[in-house]
Parts: sequence; structure tokens; C-alpha cells
Amino acid sequence: METLLLAWFERNARPLPWRKTQDPYAILVSEVMAQQTQVDRVVPRWQRWLERWPTVEALAAATAAEVITEWQGLGYNRRALNLHRAAQQVAARGWPDDLAALPGVGRYTADAVECFAFGRDVLPQDVNVRRVIDRTGVLFTSAAAQALMDLGATVCLARVPRCEICPLASGCPSRGRRYEPLRKQGPFEGSFRQRRSAALRAVVAGEQPDDEEAVAALARDGLVAVRDGLVSLPSAAP
Repeated sequence: METLLLAWFERNARPLPWRKTQDPYAILVSEVMAQQTQVDRVVPRWQRWLERWPTVEALAAATAAEVITEWQGLGYNRRALNLHRAAQQVAARGWPDDLAALPGVGRYTADAVECFAFGRDVLPQDVNVRRVIDRTGVLFTSAAAQALMDLGATVCLARVPRCEICPLASGCPSRGRRYEPLRKQGPFEGSFRQRRSAALRAVVAGEQPDDEEAVAALARDGLVAVRDGLVSLPSAAP
């Protein structure tokens, strides 16, 4: 099955810019940005980020306020702080043997960077990769990692897989099955996440938000600093 998958990938690979590099820093940025964010939104932001901070040392030298400001619009702002802290750690000590030791880097992200940047024989398993493995029952190698990601993202979909165009359909035991919708996160509109986001945007714009609960949550995450009743970005605290 892997041979069929790789042949399909040669014809259908998504043209993602981070696939043209083996720079572990650039790949780490792409993986962190792509967590819970659509890939088409990530591409221009990844390019802009790398133009501003082209190396891990450049990002490490930035302020937390600069990083948080640049991240606006990508959501889940703690990812930005963790990426900044990871860059500082790498700049000071080099890349660790196990990248999961870096702030905010989980097993999947560590495996992805180790596979795509360092060429290690490990198969990173995100939700798309696990779905294909679970449905086919095949143990793929790390050489199929990118192909599995694309197949899961574009063909082997969560609810209604597109079996009619799948290169693995002829040998797949799950062919033709339909699946119950997965439990989704609650709507953003009217949520506390929206209030946090609005409060942080206000601080980035130099304003003082009036949502004390949201500000307190942001402060606990290190995204803002509060002193003498004034709220500011971390490096800009009075």
C-alpha cells in the first residue's frame, strides 16, 4: 500500500513552502502555526514570520511583546510564547536530542521536526495520519509521512471519506464506511475565548481592556502584565 500512496503523492502533493526546507527552526514554526489553524491561513503568516525572524537566534532575540503582536490572528496565543521560549532555549543550548523537551512541543510536533528536518526514522502521527492508519490497518514507514498527511487532509476525511478517489481503496477494509461527526469545540462567538482574544487585541493596540476576568486569564498565561492597574504586553510592563 505504501508504494501506491507514494505514487499518488507524487501527483497530488500540496505545494506547502516548508516542504522545501530542512531547517528545523522553519519546520518547527510551521508545525506550531498549523496546530488548530487551517493550512491556507498559515502559509502567508509563516512566510512573513520567517522574513522577520529568519533564524532561531533572531526569534530568541525578539521580545515577547513583538512575538505576541506578530502572532495576532492565528489564535491560541500561548503557542506564540511557547515558540519564543523554545527558540531561546535552542539559541542558548542547541537542539535537544528529544525535541519534546522544548516548551510547548508535544510528541507529534517533536516527531515531525525530527523526521522532516533531521531525517530520523520516526513517523509523526497527527490526526490525519492516525486516521489513515486506523482505517487501513497498515504500518507505514516514515518515508510516507507527508503523503499520509495529505491523504488524510484531502481524501480520507473524518466523516465522509472520498473512497472513490483514494489510491488505497482497493485494499482498505474501511472502504465505503461513513462516520459519526466528531465532537467539536464550542462556537467562538460569545465564548470566553473570544473575550480573551478581544482583550489581548486591545492591549496590542495600546488600549486598556475592561474585561477583568479575561485580563486575569491572559496574565496567568504570561500573555500580559498587570501593574498598578495598567495592562501591557509582557516586555512593555511599566
